[in-house]
Amino acid sequence: MKKIRLFRIWVAVMVFWMAVVFFVPGALAADVIKDIKVSGNQRIEVPTILSYIDLQKGDPFDQALLDRALKNLYATGLFADVSLYQRGTDLVVVVSENPLINEIRFEGNKTLKTDDLQSEIQLKPRQVLTRPKVQAALERLQDMYRVSGLFSATIDPKIIKLDQNRVNLVFEISEGTETLISRISFIGNTHYSDDQLKKVIRSREDRWYRFWSSDDKYDPDRLAYDRELLRKYYLEHGYADFRVETAVAELSPNHKDFFVTFSIEEGERYKVGKIDMRTTIPDLDVELLRKTITFKSGEWYKMSALETTVTKMTTELGNLQFAFVDIQPSVVRNREGHTVDIAFNINEGQKTFIENINITGNSRTLDEVVRREMKLVEGDPFNSDKVKKSEQSIKDLGFFDKVEVKPQPGTAPNKTNIDVKVTEKSTGELSIGAGYSTTDGPLADFRIREKNFLGKGQDLSLSSTLAARKTEFDFSFTEPYFLRRDLSAGIDLFHITQDLLTQSSYRSRREGGGLRLGYPLSEHWRQSLNYRLESDQVYDVQSTASAIIKQQAGSRTTSLAGQTMMYDTRDSKLDPTEGFVGRITTDVAGLGGNAQYGKVRAGGTYYYPVADKWIASLLAEAGYAHGWGGEAVRINERFYIGGDNLRGFADSGIGPRDISSSDALGGNQFWRGSAELDFPTGLPDDLGLRGHAFSDFGSLWTLDDFGPTIVDVSSVRMSAGMGISWASPIGPVRADLAKPILKEEFDKVQEFRFSFGTRF
Repeated sequence: MKKIRLFRIWVAVMVFWMAVVFFVPGALAADVIKDIKVSGNQRIEVPTILSYIDLQKGDPFDQALLDRALKNLYATGLFADVSLYQRGTDLVVVVSENPLINEIRFEGNKTLKTDDLQSEIQLKPRQVLTRPKVQAALERLQDMYRVSGLFSATIDPKIIKLDQNRVNLVFEISEGTETLISRISFIGNTHYSDDQLKKVIRSREDRWYRFWSSDDKYDPDRLAYDRELLRKYYLEHGYADFRVETAVAELSPNHKDFFVTFSIEEGERYKVGKIDMRTTIPDLDVELLRKTITFKSGEWYKMSALETTVTKMTTELGNLQFAFVDIQPSVVRNREGHTVDIAFNINEGQKTFIENINITGNSRTLDEVVRREMKLVEGDPFNSDKVKKSEQSIKDLGFFDKVEVKPQPGTAPNKTNIDVKVTEKSTGELSIGAGYSTTDGPLADFRIREKNFLGKGQDLSLSSTLAARKTEFDFSFTEPYFLRRDLSAGIDLFHITQDLLTQSSYRSRREGGGLRLGYPLSEHWRQSLNYRLESDQVYDVQSTASAIIKQQAGSRTTSLAGQTMMYDTRDSKLDPTEGFVGRITTDVAGLGGNAQYGKVRAGGTYYYPVADKWIASLLAEAGYAHGWGGEAVRINERFYIGGDNLRGFADSGIGPRDISSSDALGGNQFWRGSAELDFPTGLPDDLGLRGHAFSDFGSLWTLDDFGPTIVDVSSVRMSAGMGISWASPIGPVRADLAKPILKEEFDKVQEFRFSFGTRF
């Protein structure tokens, strides 16, 4: 019995060890990958796929590892479908590759060009096509059509399968009609009417005459900008509590119109109460900054005056060698008395330096053209006033529709980046001018100019004047940054023939060339030097001409050197609203050649905003010419007044004249002035119409020679008139009607002038 029990135990042990030897290794082996088999791939090599799954032979069949491998393959974007499974000791990977894009086409687009659509989507031929990429492209295209005002546009992407797992991607577009703003209304406004507020915002209601404008197309970004414009407008007029509660654009059921509604809360109007200044900066006398405050207690509160004061304080502190300051104005409202107490808190600011200046949007204009207008460079201390001046300087180039210069955080707390975003515009000009003179009849001017030649900021100009009595050809080239410095260098060539038989009984011919070099002396002062060499001829003098003109018949050579000093504080060189620009020019002839005379000319123009969009300008100018060495100032080197510089009078309409022949002789001395008011016409601003009221006055006198039939008086001539200008789609158009008020009997008048032009 005992032997039987021992035998059974021995058999059980043997069975256990046999199970360990024969079955356990097999079970363990089944949990380890012996081989990896890949199928379904067409373009992508097996080693590439294996590198993505990050599994090798000998790795265990672990579910977490398999899930990670699956995610890795999907993350590549190369596969439309992936599956992994175990077959015995093998890991099987089955893939279905995403197709390659063979071609991308757009069908049905008319408003937006194919190149513009293609440039905005991320898909390109020979790229892998995935559903997320197609969806992203579709959303971007729809955004482009919405910005263009085509909210009813539908876009249907079609995939056409080709061999070798290639596809053509076709976007079928139905643009529909433009979705315009048919109505803009305001809720909550009591102090300003709807019509007044409509002029404040950028969005416009649909009108027939807005065929060249896009402001009547609904744009969500523009609506956000309108909210800010309303806020600034009310803050500018003292409504410190103003806020826009909602700005809603509702699409009509037929998808053809938008109804835009602004719900606003105006609040009460406030006046300025107490004005205080506080500082924690040692040794700073805040009373020195009192002169920079641009408003007084008792005046209506204006946000722009507050911002201007902060700018002026920052500039003044910079002049006092306080480079890093932080000025924070605090505004405390007294709701019962409707006043605001303003305190300027002046503290030491964090020392912040410019890290990078990033320029975007300039596809044609070179970076350096924009960068050299910046008043700051990398490494400079940050200065908000210089940032604003840089923005205006870039705008003054005239190369861009929009310029935005904004500081952005840098890589460290004491570093700031400056982002410069520009939107380029056409800088070529093709202009045509026309006029009518009672003495010359009709005339035409033609000019072609490229202000940003090859994107380098160079100015290239070719102009001509064609008329019955005048032919002029001019070539001019200016390099604004000669030798990569702030040196403006240029060359001029000209050929001018004039038939002055009606005005002065002779013809003239002038041809030659000149060189120019300009450079800055300070922030507002600039000087330019010039040299001109020319040959001029007075010929075909009529037998009835003045004796003075007969004496000057013939040819001579003029070698002239000159300079111009210019002072400029205008807020804009292109469209000034305030500031002053003045210049003094002196010329000396006699450095060679046979002309000997000197000229000096000085003048300036002051701009002042008298009200919103009402700009007054005052101009004054005077000149003097004198010959030496026994030489008189020749007739074609004297001053002439009339036409554009004294409206209401013809070209060369005033000044010394020989009454026996009615010849204009010019003069050696002159002065003139002009007062003009530029104002809105009351029509919608986007029509581009401006009105002008002006009065011109001046005098021209003094000849080197005199005769019994010569009239030479220094009496004042004066005219007054009205004009209108139109920023039309084909270029600027202006017409002036002026009536002489003070004149002499022998003066020549011209009451109407106009000009027009276009750009490309």
